[in-house]
Amino acid sequence: MDRKLVSSGSSFEAQIGYSRAVVAGDWVFVSGTTGFDYASMTIEDDVTRQAEQCLRNIEAALQQAGASLRDVVRVTYVLPRVEDFEPCWPVLRRYLGEVRPAAMMISAGLADPRMKIEIEVTALKRRSNDAEAVVDRTP
Repeated sequence: MDRKLVSSGSSFEAQIGYSRAVVAGDWVFVSGTTGFDYASMTIEDDVTRQAEQCLRNIEAALQQAGASLRDVVRVTYVLPRVEDFEPCWPVLRRYLGEVRPAAMMISAGLADPRMKIEIEVTALKRRSNDAEAVVDRTP
């Protein structure tokens, strides 16, 4: 089985020793992804803005892996504060509402106190030509 490593360019990957995503055959495993903007290594304070950035980061990793958000079959959300999850629902629905992957939410501490949400996904690449279809995210 072919194995490909995908990097976002985040300094965390080199410091810790992991990949943003790993492609194994038709499967794509995207690591827990936070709301950091990797270009500037900054993070918004608002949990919904962090959720939006998480999903943009995940979408970029999936694209590098030859997949898209439409290929996501499993998602795990990790939030330190349970009450922050519901305000994220509209953002999550815009990105994954049509796909409706199997999902789990865990409340746990994250590595940096500025992080308010971390999202991990697993995708199974489609073999059809519509794998790169764009998801409409208009509110």
